[in-house]
Amino acid sequence: MIITGKYPNLRLRRNRKSEWIRRLVQETNLTVNDLILPIFLTEGINKKIPIKSMPGIYRYSINKLLGILDRAIRRKIPMVALFPYTNPNIKDVLGSEALNENNLVCRAIRYIKKRYKNEIGIMCDVALDPYTSHGHDGILKKRKILNDETIDILVEQALLQAKMGCDVIAPSDMMDGRIKRIRQRLDKENLKDVQIISYAAKYASNFYGPFREAVGSNNVLKGDKKTYQMDFRNCNESLREVSLDIKEGADMVIVKPGMPYLDIIRSVKDNFKIPVIAYQVSGEYSLIKNGIQKKIIHEKSIIESLMSFKRAGANAIITYFADTINLDLFN
Repeated sequence: MIITGKYPNLRLRRNRKSEWIRRLVQETNLTVNDLILPIFLTEGINKKIPIKSMPGIYRYSINKLLGILDRAIRRKIPMVALFPYTNPNIKDVLGSEALNENNLVCRAIRYIKKRYKNEIGIMCDVALDPYTSHGHDGILKKRKILNDETIDILVEQALLQAKMGCDVIAPSDMMDGRIKRIRQRLDKENLKDVQIISYAAKYASNFYGPFREAVGSNNVLKGDKKTYQMDFRNCNESLREVSLDIKEGADMVIVKPGMPYLDIIRSVKDNFKIPVIAYQVSGEYSLIKNGIQKKIIHEKSIIESLMSFKRAGANAIITYFADTINLDLFN
């Protein structure tokens, strides 16, 4: 970078002297169009269950979705992402409930589409961890996650969700080759317009704890997920993962977690001119939310955290703050 001029002729503070000039020269902006709202689902009627480790976040029974969806639509949030809390009694080693057309996610998709048509997009994860008795994203055999056998199930799960009306399929499992297989199957079934957002760079992170409580996999997870989720020490590996998923048919890619991986977002954006979505995960949310509630940090830190994703190159952000954030806090 070449900077012409020098102090005192050049005074960079002149472009910061007033609110109007700061607005005029700002390089990055954040609007509601950049936000995706995650929603946790639970069985039952008239249920709104608080998640202890995520202040202000709840699991909703399907009939209670109206309130949160109405608010999201009023705020013009483009898309919601659905995550189920599966009754432990119906979990098994194969995650069979994932293929039940009357499972929680499928019923929620139908409910939303019936009432809202195309007013808001629906994104659903393709992975087995909410449904398996061992808490892993794939088939577990002799302490090993089976890649190809897992893909067979993921393809059927993706197809089922698409047929129910899901707009965006989001494989979050990190199995090799699943994007190609899912894209081929969707196209074969004349579901060519269903998009695939791949969790292409998903790290084996310590920031997922509250999410695992929310979906009920924290107490059943056997071992860790380091054989399929990425090593947080690696950067170049993320480019290989993203490259493969793009070639296999991904329309967009997700980097997860978010703030600890801003360098990955920037690297992916610089190397591949594809829409990149940052996931501000549950651990990030809970740290910020608890800090605000305890008056350790200001509420404006939410805006600052989300702006960091945009500055790094993210086109959109999956964040639990999406439907409550006060965008007037910019100033």
